[in-house]
Amino acid sequence: MKHMQQLFQRLRQTAPNDITYLIAGLGNPGRKYRNNRHNIGFMAADRLASRLGCEFTRLQQKALVCDARLDGRKIILAKPQTYMNNSGQAIGALVRFYKIPLENLLVIYDDVDLPFGTLRLRPAGGSGGQKGMQSIIQHLHSEQFPRLRLGIGRPPGRMQTADYVLQDFPQSQAEELEIMLERAADAALLFIEQGIEAAMTRYNRSPHDGS
Repeated sequence: MKHMQQLFQRLRQTAPNDITYLIAGLGNPGRKYRNNRHNIGFMAADRLASRLGCEFTRLQQKALVCDARLDGRKIILAKPQTYMNNSGQAIGALVRFYKIPLENLLVIYDDVDLPFGTLRLRPAGGSGGQKGMQSIIQHLHSEQFPRLRLGIGRPPGRMQTADYVLQDFPQSQAEELEIMLERAADAALLFIEQGIEAAMTRYNRSPHDGS
């Protein structure tokens, strides 16, 4: 009996180590896309990796990945290298390889329908026309996974959306972009630590309201 109690105690102590999260930032690989609006998901993943003390040095399942731990939880950070429109190839493969519950997947990506600087977390939903998300939904056969949308604003005048998202962020937005990336990293960490509802409550508001 005493042996069984000791076993259960050890299992309770080690259980968090068995919880794995996959945090994926979307973008396009290559130097010419690095500072594009469409690559803000990659930027957020890089910021989160810096905060967690890991580097994207390994290619796995068509994605650059790095491993980290937070309060006993294992975290896989990923940047698909398939180009945005085929992001689901990498994310689907990683989810299956690591046996990630969909509620432990967080996808971070740009959204032209949100004002620049705005964050929006949701526990599930459609793609909203974002091609990377369409691909992920198709490969996972589900819309039931959390996502963090980073607002980049609408294109000016008659500029086509496809042209707008492939432009670099202007220098005039550098300071606010920095703030948004910090808040995105904070939101992802809170998602891991306390869940999607807590992260939504704190970060689904104007950045000028504070966080």
